[in-house]
Amino acid sequence: MSVSTLPGVADLRERLANFRYSLFRLETLQVYNGSGEDDAFAAFRAGQPIPVTPALREWCARVRLRVDTGAAVQRVHVVIEPQTEYIRFELASYAPNVDAGEDVRILPVRPGRAWPADVPDADFWLIDSRDLFSMAYETDGTWLGAQLTTDPKLLADACFGRDAALALAEPWSSYMRRQS
Repeated sequence: MSVSTLPGVADLRERLANFRYSLFRLETLQVYNGSGEDDAFAAFRAGQPIPVTPALREWCARVRLRVDTGAAVQRVHVVIEPQTEYIRFELASYAPNVDAGEDVRILPVRPGRAWPADVPDADFWLIDSRDLFSMAYETDGTWLGAQLTTDPKLLADACFGRDAALALAEPWSSYMRRQS
């Protein structure tokens, strides 16, 4: 099954393209498979620059346009340390997003520490604080699709989780400086 035919993807893409005020993405996995990043990951492993794909250029242009008009585009990735090779790649691949104005933050979970209180342990997109897309993955990180909910309780929980993640995370640039 291709990514474009996964459940909920068409609806998610449409809402990502047409949000009004805010986008928030929580990423909790330590590896994502089947996302079309194989060539970029191979380049990273070979010490080459991570290629900027047409899809990433389009995303960054949309982010820049929306941020310039006052919208918030935010992402928090919970990173379990020590980092895997894939997480080092993922972190490096955020550079164009940050340059475009996306507020990318990292929430490290250091060895021997528990998962951050009040931060969900599952990936989601929260769009304009009213549309929640829960992301589904296989155990190996292969994306299975997205499910939309507008249930008020789940939306309130996601907004609370977003606020907790943003408050506990540090800016991507700060985190990356500490890694070098």
